[in-house]
Amino acid sequence: MKLKNIYIKGMLVILPFCLLSCNKWLDVEPKSQVRDNDLFSTETGFKEALAGVYTSLTYEPLYGREMTFGLMGVLGYEWDYQSEQYDSDKFFEYTSVPSLARIDAVWNGMYTAIANNNKILEEIDGQKSVFQQDNYEVIKGESLALRAFLHFDLLRVFGASYEENPGKMAIPYFKKIGKEIAPQLTVSQVLDLAIADLNEAAELLKRDPLLTGRTVTSLDDQGYLMNRQLHLNYYAVKGLLARIYLYKKDMEKAYENAKIVIDANKFPWILQGNIATDLIYSTEHLFALNVTRLETIHENAFTATGGSRFSMLAATYNEYYTSSDYRYLRWFTITVDGSYYLNKYNQENILAASRNRMPVLKLAEMYFIAAEVLKTTNITQAANMINTVRERRGLTATTIDAGNIDAVIQQEFRREFIGEGQLFFYYKRKNIPRIPRAASYDIITLKGYKLPIPLSEYNNAPGRVNNR
Repeated sequence: MKLKNIYIKGMLVILPFCLLSCNKWLDVEPKSQVRDNDLFSTETGFKEALAGVYTSLTYEPLYGREMTFGLMGVLGYEWDYQSEQYDSDKFFEYTSVPSLARIDAVWNGMYTAIANNNKILEEIDGQKSVFQQDNYEVIKGESLALRAFLHFDLLRVFGASYEENPGKMAIPYFKKIGKEIAPQLTVSQVLDLAIADLNEAAELLKRDPLLTGRTVTSLDDQGYLMNRQLHLNYYAVKGLLARIYLYKKDMEKAYENAKIVIDANKFPWILQGNIATDLIYSTEHLFALNVTRLETIHENAFTATGGSRFSMLAATYNEYYTSSDYRYLRWFTITVDGSYYLNKYNQENILAASRNRMPVLKLAEMYFIAAEVLKTTNITQAANMINTVRERRGLTATTIDAGNIDAVIQQEFRREFIGEGQLFFYYKRKNIPRIPRAASYDIITLKGYKLPIPLSEYNNAPGRVNNR
């Protein structure tokens, strides 16, 4: 789908699943194309539109597989084995038909979500009177945050890293719907626009009950502002700002935002007694997506009979984890042929409150961000940040100094974010010449951590600069 075609639609496609807070907002409500003047004439219409954007991200071409354990997992060399359809990707070639189709689906899926999200932002100020309580501020805040989140991940996939070249041409940043083609921007420009959207979102989300402490029940607006971890809430926005500022190497602001999340104490660490029924440690999620097909996705990807399997060997597993690690004990299933399959997304015997969660932003990352910032000014505090996470995973504190802290953070990152897509982005942010376990492939020489922008985008927007 070409971006021009995405952005000139006069009707917004509302996807068939709502994933908001109470049962009403989790029901399947089939919607076809709804005309703007009908959809955006009521508060319910805005809620459905926002639900549609969130839901569009949960499908397998995006965060239901490729942007988490699938394509991003393959590129980060998290797996020793993956289905043959990823053979081109694991050599960083991106030439096969399946590879090109996946890349097109990521590009088009993300920009379609941005288009639908921008339609909400285009309409919401003119309809402010239809909202009750804090819903105007929350819905607009989340929509701004989603726009920043989606553009930043598009940048992390298709643009150069800031470490490589902040002035390199990357991707367009769409802030409105129209026939005009948005200009291609540099890495630095995209980051600045995302930060601006997030800062505006944070101001609006000061009305978020997760921040204010207001108790919300199913009797309040049918429970719309419950389950804030499934939305880009105030603290998720602060966490995303910490992630982006670190990417931009603005260490002071990265630390400032990470500490806001850490000090809030809103996301309790998983207890050892709960890990059997909460394998993804849902209490620690700043932001997660409600992937309703996660049981089927898990069975297809992480079982011996699945059709799109990902697994690792014993040597890799033991390189990642030690026997006292909670993740070692619960996160993998070993089959008779010696394959280790990720068990993190297994939905069997999982508590209802933790089911179907795909983690996107977690508390542990805030500690690692703080450690990266502190390592040059206070190595003791930096070590404490890392060891806090280790101890919450059943490990003992380890000796950390200026000579080994980068290696320790990288190892802890590999352990903690397996199957979540963040490891490849970690390597990219650091611009590491060769991804560990990627044989003799020097990724900086080969592709520079950038997937190719689809050819259709160049055909549709003459003047685009190749991202290589």
